[in-house]
Amino acid sequence: MKLVICAGPATTGKTAVLRHIIKKLRDGGQLAAFLKIDVQYAEEDELLAREFGIPTRKVYSGELCPDHCNVMVLGDALQWAGKAGADVLLVETAGLCLRCSPYVDGGLGLVVLEATSGMNLPLKVGPMLSLADVAVVTKIDRVSQAEREVFRARIQEVAPAVRVREVNALHGIGIDPLLEHIRQTPHATDHMLLRGNPPVGTCTICVGKKEVGWQSHFGVVRPLENQAFYRGE
Repeated sequence: MKLVICAGPATTGKTAVLRHIIKKLRDGGQLAAFLKIDVQYAEEDELLAREFGIPTRKVYSGELCPDHCNVMVLGDALQWAGKAGADVLLVETAGLCLRCSPYVDGGLGLVVLEATSGMNLPLKVGPMLSLADVAVVTKIDRVSQAEREVFRARIQEVAPAVRVREVNALHGIGIDPLLEHIRQTPHATDHMLLRGNPPVGTCTICVGKKEVGWQSHFGVVRPLENQAFYRGE
């Protein structure tokens, strides 16, 4: 079974891209299983189950970062998809924590970015982009050719090794190269590692302290004058 983890900011078209991938996998005689990880609401699993009749699940991360939740549930998800007879497990994560990366070694990491989100977006998304295998750029029909080229250049500036694939997720244009990336991905194993290094620490805000002002906290703190911070890899 192949593993594909798809991340990206909200409204970029992650589900639309995966929908076309599921259809092409089905047309090729392969079964996809779909896992949706979101914070507190999602219906993509239900929509895809009705449309394609594939096994689907969803997990709400709640108080956890969705990327952290992904790491915790991925082992169970692989077992579930394997028992369902899936050839490919597609994991769509909300990916809201821009200091983390949801990808694992042994799986294909897709990050979906919309071309309409501004030329500087690739500079803002951190390891979600820099540790991905493929950057899928959507909504290319809504920007000029010059804007598309600048957006691509910004992606390659941040992540030179990441392959860029432009798609029209509304009509399914540009999906075939993504299928080829999936075919070239090795099968998932029982022992996989998170790709890259997690952030260096957990702040006291994360563990429930509500006081305002860095003087009330310890561990990872940030006064207004200090702009040095961990950038990941």
